[in-house]
Amino acid sequence: INNVSRFADGLDHVECIAVHPDGSIWAGGEAGQIYKISADGKNIEEVNNTNGFVLGIAFSPDASWLAVCDLKNKCVWKLTIKTNLLEMFASGAEGEKFNIPNYASFTKSGQLFVTDSGAFRQVTGKIYCFDGEGNGKIWHSGPFSFANGLAFSAKEDFLYVVCTWLPGVERIANNADGTAGSREVFCTLPDTCPDGIAFDAEENLYVSCYAPNSIYKVNKKKEVALLINDWEAHTLCNPTNIAFGGKNFDELYTANLGRWHISKIELNT
Repeated sequence: INNVSRFADGLDHVECIAVHPDGSIWAGGEAGQIYKISADGKNIEEVNNTNGFVLGIAFSPDASWLAVCDLKNKCVWKLTIKTNLLEMFASGAEGEKFNIPNYASFTKSGQLFVTDSGAFRQVTGKIYCFDGEGNGKIWHSGPFSFANGLAFSAKEDFLYVVCTWLPGVERIANNADGTAGSREVFCTLPDTCPDGIAFDAEENLYVSCYAPNSIYKVNKKKEVALLINDWEAHTLCNPTNIAFGGKNFDELYTANLGRWHISKIELNT
């Protein structure tokens, strides 16, 4: 925990985090705020507001727009960075409406994958896939036990999905034709509520947990190790989403839904 610091303070219970190529850190608040934070953490700007509750966010591959999951409005927004235009991107697909659009992740080609968690403590989660225009389909109907964070493997041959009430992480083969393939449990994390995930360059998977206030590291052999735990819940407090950033992308930034700040972890990885 001594390697963790408060990077930016004065935010409204942020659930999500994303890093722009210019070094700025972006996050979303529980009252619909979309924040842009300078690379040094000293300047916080509310650039827009959905009038909802912002969950996961993700930048498109060219970083021209930000996908914004909204719990209250049950949709995904598109925020064009250059013009600051906020517009509806998707509210579901194939006749299905989002219930809890929770987390967004792009492929290198620009497809947007979104988890719908389903319902609280019910195994009804699914995964959607959209093109750049918002045309979508149900990529995997699950059901998942509260589908949450998403991350692709480096080769995009697997999609990893956090299942909060499993609790743990599943992975689904991403077939060459773009369809969903075999599904398996990648790891379990007993007595936790996992939320967000991120890979490092060696394909170790980092899993942040809403409870307890912990981040786990899972290697390619599926071996689980506790990376950080904050029993005081002051520096890490309900850490939800995580993202690598910093000059060398060797710092891990965490949202803290239970407090008002973003944390920075000096991983040197």
